Amino acid sequence: MDRRRDLIKNILAVAFWLGVWALFAALLDRALLLPGPWAVAKRLAVLARTGEFWRITLMSLWRILLGAALGILAGAVLAAGTCRSSVLEALLSPLLTVIRATPVASFILLVLIWVGRDILPCVIVFLMVLPSVWDNVSAGIRSTDRQLLEMARVYAFPPWRTVRRVFAPSVGPHFLSACQTCLGLAWKSGVAAEVLTVPLRSIGRELYESKLYLETVDLFAWTAVVVLCSLALEKLLSVGIRRLGRRPMLGGTGQ
Repeated sequence: MDRRRDLIKNILAVAFWLGVWALFAALLDRALLLPGPWAVAKRLAVLARTGEFWRITLMSLWRILLGAALGILAGAVLAAGTCRSSVLEALLSPLLTVIRATPVASFILLVLIWVGRDILPCVIVFLMVLPSVWDNVSAGIRSTDRQLLEMARVYAFPPWRTVRRVFAPSVGPHFLSACQTCLGLAWKSGVAAEVLTVPLRSIGRELYESKLYLETVDLFAWTAVVVLCSLALEKLLSVGIRRLGRRPMLGGTGQ
């Protein structure tokens, strides 16, 4: 019942803001500046009937997901390494600070010197995702119950069992939270990189050309594609997290 009520609330909220958008578009009455939601929806439907639309969307999706996956993997590995070795932490902490402090646009322009424009969005997403995962996983590792770790040592747990039975329940929520945060960040930084570097078959290129040729309806339609893709991925991740949450990670029988 609560889920149904929340769904109704969300639908009403979306309807309200679509109404506000439609009202301002009608008052302005200049599609070049602000097209209405119906015009954008019609244009999006026209685009979605073409094969090129899906090729462009899938290429951007591939670049962003690849960069995010590599960033998540590297962040988790570095977190484990820096929590285990204070020397490694002292060595890599300045790198983390620099990545956090550098604006996305600066990274895009710097990395463009060294890599091609087609792979650059993937590299930028990797760099933006890595610090968040690193921070969150490190926090999870450091919050692990020391008594459980001592018990694992006393009973001579093999490393894989210590990870599964002791570290996973502590690190898991931090890791999943980082993944949820990183999805939105990945789309923003990845599309921003595409806009600045205009690789072939990319959403960013479509956004750039729409702005360049004053095709405002197309600009809004491709922006809607970014929002819808981001929301869909976040929803899929949330469903996966809920399913994982139903599985016991500690105690009971098992290896």
